[in-house]
Amino acid sequence: MNFRMYWIWLLLALAGCMQLPKVEGPQGADFAGKTQKGQSLVPKQELTSEILFDFLLGETALQRDNLDVAVESYTRLAKKTRDPRIAERATDIALRARRSDEAEQAVVLWIELEPDAINARQAAAALFVSIGKLEKARPHLEKLLSSDRSAADKGFMHLSRLLSRHSDKNATLKLMRQLATPYPDLPEAHFAVSQAAWAANQLELALKAMKRALALRPDWEIAAIHQGRILQKIANAEAMAFYENYLAKYPKANDMRIAYVRMLMSEKNFASARDQFEKLMVENPFNADIALAVGLLSLELNDIAGAEENFKKALDLGYEDPDNIYFNLGRIYEVTQQTEKAMEFYRQVSGGERYLLAQIRYAVLLLRKEGIGSARHHLHQLSPENDQQYAQLILAEAQLLREVNAHDEVFNLLDKGLSKIPDHPDLLYDRALAADKIGMFDITERDLRKLIELRPDNAHAYNALGYSLAERGLRLPEALALIKKAVELAPDDPYIMDSLGWVYYRMGKLNEGLNYLNLAFASRPDPEIAAHLGEVLWAKGAREDAEKIWRSALEANPGNEVLLDTMKRLMQE
Repeated sequence: MNFRMYWIWLLLALAGCMQLPKVEGPQGADFAGKTQKGQSLVPKQELTSEILFDFLLGETALQRDNLDVAVESYTRLAKKTRDPRIAERATDIALRARRSDEAEQAVVLWIELEPDAINARQAAAALFVSIGKLEKARPHLEKLLSSDRSAADKGFMHLSRLLSRHSDKNATLKLMRQLATPYPDLPEAHFAVSQAAWAANQLELALKAMKRALALRPDWEIAAIHQGRILQKIANAEAMAFYENYLAKYPKANDMRIAYVRMLMSEKNFASARDQFEKLMVENPFNADIALAVGLLSLELNDIAGAEENFKKALDLGYEDPDNIYFNLGRIYEVTQQTEKAMEFYRQVSGGERYLLAQIRYAVLLLRKEGIGSARHHLHQLSPENDQQYAQLILAEAQLLREVNAHDEVFNLLDKGLSKIPDHPDLLYDRALAADKIGMFDITERDLRKLIELRPDNAHAYNALGYSLAERGLRLPEALALIKKAVELAPDDPYIMDSLGWVYYRMGKLNEGLNYLNLAFASRPDPEIAAHLGEVLWAKGAREDAEKIWRSALEANPGNEVLLDTMKRLMQE
């Protein structure tokens, strides 16, 4: 309804005592709001001062964004006038105000007045689903599906997405099965049931329904992908056979083949995955999306040459987002130490999510090529769009300064960053580490305790504080408790395991320390973990083993300060 015209209508009514038109009722009405004889659906209604007051109050409240008053006014109006247009307006305002009780009253009235109005049924269904009243939603969903059986396929697909957000998965499954019952030959109905069963963890039912969907529509690729996913949960061998059979019948099913490749890679069946790569390219020699997908999967297989070839092919075929490819090519050339090419491609990234990271990587390479001044200058030319990007640039510049051992400048830079974005977790953590490096231990402890207060689940904050105390031989029981808390939060982190071994060593418990350090080094042969492991071995008298670990780590990391200092301190005793 045009509510500007409604205002004019009401003013005219005041002047001429006009009455709203009379109707016979909603039966036999078309969707334009009139009966087959052309009569209006608006009921006969005396325009009283009370009705006018509620209308003016509701509209004024809406203009002032006072939704609660508007809801109450229009709810009263809908009940008094029994005008379907007012009921619709009341429903809309109540929904916007998140007043579910009033929205339910209004939409029930609206449907009573206009039982064939599709938009009323849609509003009711959406409301009842959102507030978890699925049984009340069911008759409206049934009406919507049956109102146009030719569009029921799209209806079931939309319903599947809508109901996937409902928390009670078993209730959702029950509703979906009820809705699908009248449509035994509609593949989308079985697909929707399968999705609901999958969410409810009823895998056998999910598989049965998806098989039925595919039987009705054998070339439906998305259904095939979902059936493969269900089979992977039940039996990998069956899933693999299904993928192979389907792809033999439909060799151009690109998304299905990519899903199969991901399964093969998760199973570490890299030879078969490579065969599927080749088939993908044979079937799609001019598809830029496929070339990109093969490039990304090649990276996961550490096939650098194959990734480079397919990324360039995607560019040649006109892939719509070249920045993503430029970034990946830059990473390839950086890893393979082709610095000039890496810098060339990083500079070509002109926008998108990878832009800032590409410029940071460019600055890292510029540091190695031209020095810290040029690298910092490049970062200073960038314009962060928000606080998070500003923090990202500060952290990147701090890392550049660490590379040249400018630890005082690192601290000052992070201090400056925190003056602009106080309490930023990453800046706090980095300043704590920088303060520790230059002996400002009070700031280290203060920042880390603040970070723990802000982010009580931050394992690295507990670990860093515990390690700092252990390294200085202070409050060792407290250091142990902090590091144990970090282990509880991140049990598989080798650096935290290293800290646990180190604090036990500092407490004089060499055997416990050695056990944890061995676990950490086996998980990640990092030079600093090697330094700690070697020192504990040295303290236990296994000096040959210690030297062997140190020299092996030094060969891979010739400039590591912690490792060099440890060897110098102990081997010159």
